[in-house]
Amino acid sequence: MNVILLGAPGAGKGTIAKLLTDFDGSVQISTGDILRGAVQAGSELGKQAEVFMNTGDLVPDQLIMDIMESRLQASDCQNGFLLDGFPRTMPQAEALKALLSKIGMQLDIAVNLKVSREVILDRLATRRTCSNAECQAIYNVKSNPPKQAGICDKCGSPLIQREDETEKAISHRLKVYNEKTAPLIDFYDAEGLLLSLDATSSDAVISAIKTRLGGGLG
Repeated sequence: MNVILLGAPGAGKGTIAKLLTDFDGSVQISTGDILRGAVQAGSELGKQAEVFMNTGDLVPDQLIMDIMESRLQASDCQNGFLLDGFPRTMPQAEALKALLSKIGMQLDIAVNLKVSREVILDRLATRRTCSNAECQAIYNVKSNPPKQAGICDKCGSPLIQREDETEKAISHRLKVYNEKTAPLIDFYDAEGLLLSLDATSSDAVISAIKTRLGGGLG
């Protein structure tokens, strides 16, 4: 299956993507993870992207499209892909449509995960990430705390609050989402690909996606 997961920051796109990979082996592709890896590695792309990421702004389209063209043609995408947090702008959506046509792939569905602003702020402001670039495990001080406060269970490295997950940065990211990404909901609706779901229950979201795709995931 080839799926796009839409939704505001903190809507649960990464969680749903991970659950879907368990069903049919489709690979999760998160541009955020790719970019953060580039920042940690100190690559040229990472240096360019870091300035935008730290303020909650979107990384320019051309940088993202260069990443995606290479990534979607990797061998592990042959069984399907789950785009987590991409596209984020109308130009990206149009460029992705052209790119998929160029490489002989097509989308099956675009899932819009709906969640309230209050829930998003609570989820993200309480999130902590392992500082070890090789680990990057994610915790939540309320719902999924580490066994020892401030320390990663997996590798023992300190946990940090990412700069783009402070309350100020989250509010800015939501503003950017509403201005630049929310219009994609109408775009994919017009394409006949949209499925909008309340994202408060992961199980219900997975079930609805399976039903929409004819039960082909289980």
